[in-house]
Amino acid sequence: MSDPAEREAQAVAERYARRDADADARRYSLFDAAALQAHQERQRAMLALWRAHGWAGLAGRDLLEVGCGGGGNLLDLLRLGAEPGRVTGLELLPERVIAARAVLPPAARLIEGDAIAAPLPDASQDAVLAFTVFSSLLDDAVQHQLATAMWRWVRPGGGVLAYDFAVDNPGNADVRAVSASRWRALFPQARCTVRRLTLAPPLARAAGRLHPGLPGLLNLLPLLRTHRLCWLQKT
Repeated sequence: MSDPAEREAQAVAERYARRDADADARRYSLFDAAALQAHQERQRAMLALWRAHGWAGLAGRDLLEVGCGGGGNLLDLLRLGAEPGRVTGLELLPERVIAARAVLPPAARLIEGDAIAAPLPDASQDAVLAFTVFSSLLDDAVQHQLATAMWRWVRPGGGVLAYDFAVDNPGNADVRAVSASRWRALFPQARCTVRRLTLAPPLARAAGRLHPGLPGLLNLLPLLRTHRLCWLQKT
């Protein structure tokens, strides 16, 4: 296997195979106060960015998510008014494609495999989403390849919506932070709007065990936020 993208795709699959799926399900369940607070905050910020961009809704827009996992973010887009036939998910891991297909309507399109090689037309999407995707790619060249593909898929007037770690996790060598300058280097032609979000997850989970409203209160302190949401607009 000589192609860097193929090597990185294999490495990502191996990293995910090491994870405890049951623990992840509990950690990210919306019954968890910390996960719910982070999810709702991200949705509010996403909608605020799109409203500021001039969008009044998602009907009639083509939307794609790279690394769609079990389909949770795509379901959110549908609840926000996206049309099933205009929603696409790309996912590397076959078991996650199966999980997504089980919850998404039949009209939603799912493509299994490496996103860089996905058969998508240029300028076919109004928004391309990538949530905690780039932090999982440890090869700089592969990050650039994916960013180039995503930018190619976006039509003028649309953009890339990226949510990812702003700080390194010292307990997890399988991910790395993506700085604001890195986003600008990956998408040099974009008009970039950045929001700092998400109370540090270990702190949020501990606070949520004390009181379900406490993560939201602590998240009022910007220094405790560990992620960025970036809207990278193509003019």
